[in-house]
Amino acid sequence: MANGLTIGLFNDSFPPTIDGVANTAANYARFIQQDHGTAVVATPWYPDTADHYAFDVVRYPSAYISKRLGYRAGYPFDPRVIKRLEGYNIDLIHTHCPFISTVLGRVLRHQTDAPMVFTYHTKFDIDIEKRVALNPVRSASIKFVLSNINACDEVWAVSRGAGENLRSLGFEGDYIIMENGADFPKGRSGKDEIQEIRALHGLKEDLPTFLFVGRMMWYKNIQLILDSLKLVKDAGLQFQMIFAGSGADLSEIQAYTQSLQLEGCCIFPGMIRDRKLLKAYFSTADLFLFPSTYDTSGLVVKEAAACSCPSLLVRGSCAAEGVTDGETGILTEETPESIAQGITAACRNLEGLRQIGENAGEKVYLSWEDAVTKAYRRYGNVLENYEKKQDMLPKNEIFFENVQRVREDITLRAKRKIRHIYRRYRKQGKRIKTRIHYTSRKMKKFLPMSPAKRYAIQAAHSITDPAIRQNPEQENEA
Repeated sequence: MANGLTIGLFNDSFPPTIDGVANTAANYARFIQQDHGTAVVATPWYPDTADHYAFDVVRYPSAYISKRLGYRAGYPFDPRVIKRLEGYNIDLIHTHCPFISTVLGRVLRHQTDAPMVFTYHTKFDIDIEKRVALNPVRSASIKFVLSNINACDEVWAVSRGAGENLRSLGFEGDYIIMENGADFPKGRSGKDEIQEIRALHGLKEDLPTFLFVGRMMWYKNIQLILDSLKLVKDAGLQFQMIFAGSGADLSEIQAYTQSLQLEGCCIFPGMIRDRKLLKAYFSTADLFLFPSTYDTSGLVVKEAAACSCPSLLVRGSCAAEGVTDGETGILTEETPESIAQGITAACRNLEGLRQIGENAGEKVYLSWEDAVTKAYRRYGNVLENYEKKQDMLPKNEIFFENVQRVREDITLRAKRKIRHIYRRYRKQGKRIKTRIHYTSRKMKKFLPMSPAKRYAIQAAHSITDPAIRQNPEQENEA
């Protein structure tokens, strides 16, 4: 749509990377461009990626930060990228990640004076704790995140639980709830598509089928699902379980499945990239198992609801917000026993379970079209409330000083750590040298001294003797 606002959508991940936030950014761009105005996406560059969208995608330089995570970190200070983004005359910047994307947003805001909105999607304190080893670096990372979030003109959270998690990090400002949607149209897949899924995996129509969709990572509470299914199986209930997704813990999850002797009833088809095919999986399932307490928004719960598939969720989790136990979903405690009880009760009343799924389609489902329309209206309020700040330049200077301070702090602590490691191994080296001298004396005393053994002793001395190490000629003579 040519008229309307030009919205810059910044995120650290975007297709072909598949995760909830990447999917969110893609759908915001799709429906803004289609129904409201102009969307421009800025995201890190990925190799072998072609962007064929109705909206523009600006990719900036990046590098892999972890093979395990599969993400790339972008460089937000490339002048060519900033110049290109300036050329779009962006009215409002909407960033979905408080790291590189928000840094880029702050740089662009300094250049264009466009207001910036931030959406809090992920429990970053958990991410930082899992992936950063040193406590001082964790603290610096959280301070950096809060500095970026506090710099935004308005903060959104995808759920009440997400907002409260943001508060626990130290955020003291206001936030509003802006829910995510689902890009599935409401309604189950056709019978032929469902039958293809059943034929592909050999699913029996007379057995209940359970489904999990997400990254194959332990923090998604997948062990809790498997432990619960073990109890269900031991109670004599037969079932079929599909784990759709990929991730670094997949091999461990499959091994754990075998250790519980569940491999005969669990299927791992991998990541389902085709959205139409994924909808067919949801339509095939009788119950969607999603006991994650990590996720801040049950996007997959809305996708399941679009297909009239009821969800089993942990009571009090973010994914369970807006779900009523026994009416639009099944809520349990975060224990294998409670989840197993919920599964067993549901499977004994499949007709009632189907009615819960129908209710979820009416009351839990929210389309991306409606979600983005609500967000776009809010953009207008942000622009009305935004006053151009006369002191924007000093604040940006403070921002860059903060970036430099964080970098210096991390560098200083890294140097201290290196010195500590060096001293420790230096002490170990002295102990090794003592052992070598002791061993050589024993060899001279008790063993016949052949030329080969004499050479071995001299070589051992050359490793630990500083005088020999500093004199290569003497080392060669030895």
